[in-house]
Order: sequence, then C-alpha cells, then structure tokens
Amino acid sequence: MSFAHKENPKILVLFDVDGTLTPARLGVSEEMKETLAKLKKKVVIGFVGGSDFSKQLEQLGPNILTEFDYCFSENGLTAYKSGKQLASQSFINWLGQEKYNKLAKYILRYLSDLDLPVRTGTFIEFRNGMINVSPVGRNASTQQRNEYEAYDKEHKIREKLVAALREEFADFGLTYSIGGQISFDVFPTGWDKTYCLQHVADEHFEEIHFFGDKSYKGGNDYEIYEDKRTIGHAVNSPADTIKILNELFKL
Repeated sequence: MSFAHKENPKILVLFDVDGTLTPARLGVSEEMKETLAKLKKKVVIGFVGGSDFSKQLEQLGPNILTEFDYCFSENGLTAYKSGKQLASQSFINWLGQEKYNKLAKYILRYLSDLDLPVRTGTFIEFRNGMINVSPVGRNASTQQRNEYEAYDKEHKIREKLVAALREEFADFGLTYSIGGQISFDVFPTGWDKTYCLQHVADEHFEEIHFFGDKSYKGGNDYEIYEDKRTIGHAVNSPADTIKILNELFKL
C-alpha cells in the first residue's frame, strides 16, 4: 500500500483548484495550506484542474509535488503520484492536425465577429490534453476577468459559442466544458476530470471525495462530481472548502 503511513490510507480527497482551493487564478492562502497539511496527515490528497502544471505551480506554490499525494494537470493527462510523473496523453495526437486546424479557424472567425466591451490576448491556449478558449483573452487582468464574467452571465457568450461548436463539429468526438470566469475547455469526450480516476484505481480507495465549485451540468467539475466512484461536495469558495473539511475530518 503506497499510503500506509496515513491515518486513513483508504480515503482519497481530490480538489478542483480555481474557486475551490484558491480564488480564480489567484494564489492559495496560508489558511488553506495549513488546512491541507493537517488533512494530508489523515488521508490521501490530490488536486485535479484543467490548467497546465506551470499555472498550478503559480497558484498552489512551488512545493505541490510534496504537499499533495496526487497532482493532476489538464484533468490528469499530466499526472504525478508521490512526486513521480505518470504516463501522459496528447490532444493533438488524438485529434490530428487537419481537424484541429478546422476547429481553430472556426473559433477565431466566430470570436472576431463578437462585439465585446474589451479584448486582451491569447484567445486559444493550446495545452497537452485540450484547448482552452477565452472570448476576452487569457491575458485579462483580475478586474477585466470579473467584468467579463458579469457580461458573460448576461449575454451567455461562452454558452452560445459552445452550442455552435457542438453543432458544427458534431462528429469530432469532443466535449465542451465551461469553467472559471472567462473561458471553456475543449477536449476528447471522456477526457474530463474523471480521466484522473484511472491513475488512482490501483490503490482501491474505499472513499474518493471530490470538492468543486463548478459541479452543475455544463460546469467543468460536473462529470467527476456526479461520478459513481466519488462522493461530491459542491462549494462556492475556498472558505467553503475549509469549512466542510473541518466538519468531515475533524481538523
């Protein structure tokens, strides 16, 4: 057993990052780090996010490979267990360059026709296991992110673009997942956050808890939150996460 030194080595607790462990795209608080350190002594812990590993380092700090037992970037397509990297997978190898070109051209054309209050840069971010699409651009400041989020809730920019992509590329085998404040992910069907669960199967955990703030249908935590292998906990903020952890695990 890999985690025999834990008080409860058969319990795994997984966390979304943005809105669950940290405010969206911001750093982790000392209170959260202290809470997770206490939790890690009791059970196995890990995070699973859509962002790449470098962004997770920015948010969670430089020692995540030792502070978490499992680290899952890009929904587990890049994965670490006890600090050691596991096998990875690639979006572009799966989809192929020709199909990706069609998809990217359609998205950029659609975005160019939108009337938005502000635009920044990086509208399509290519990652190992997915692409991330942001109408306002991933270079948006925190204030621009907050303003765009309010605009998007009113005008449903992301929701309408996702609907258009589902219709246009119905035969591509892709899933579209709205998450965070300003963007949505595009990845092969089945490569949502449940993808990470294959990496923990060999431990035969008796309980797998998942904490996420986008657990509603269409949110990027929905599939793993609803999965029969997990016990889902819907949160609205990192403070919520801390409160529930204290109640569940008597920290």
